[in-house]
Amino acid sequence: MKKISLFIFLLSLNSCQFFDKKAPDEQELLEQELKKINWKEVDEFPTAFSCDSILDTELQKQCFFDNIIQNIQSRIGVDTLQIMYPEIDTIKVKVTIHPDAKIQFETQIPKGTVSYDIALIDSILQQKLSDFPRIEPAIKRGIKVKSQFVLPVVINVAE
Repeated sequence: MKKISLFIFLLSLNSCQFFDKKAPDEQELLEQELKKINWKEVDEFPTAFSCDSILDTELQKQCFFDNIIQNIQSRIGVDTLQIMYPEIDTIKVKVTIHPDAKIQFETQIPKGTVSYDIALIDSILQQKLSDFPRIEPAIKRGIKVKSQFVLPVVINVAE
């Protein structure tokens, strides 16, 4: 009995050091976890309805970009922009997809080019793309997140 008591006593002395260790601070754990996350990349890219069935992520991503560019081109290609600005063959469109699947389009014209009425081009773009097909937002760690892309859109096809 004495041996068992001595053994329990020694064991309890050794186990006391386990209680001295402090649990990591909640804020410290959060900061460590946030540092591990690559905020520049998403787990799943946004997707258009026509690309849902593709399983390969790279092919789905390419399908998504091709789908958006083709959709924008078909809506603004042979229209007002081509008549008003025949010298512009390509515009860059900044596409922002919000977590609630709301889509924003913004024209980006390179600096140093002939000055254009960007507000007018933007308003035409907004009008033509107002009923754009639904796009599911990007996903990061199971949460829908905002994503932005700048896409080259050809508006004047050489004949």
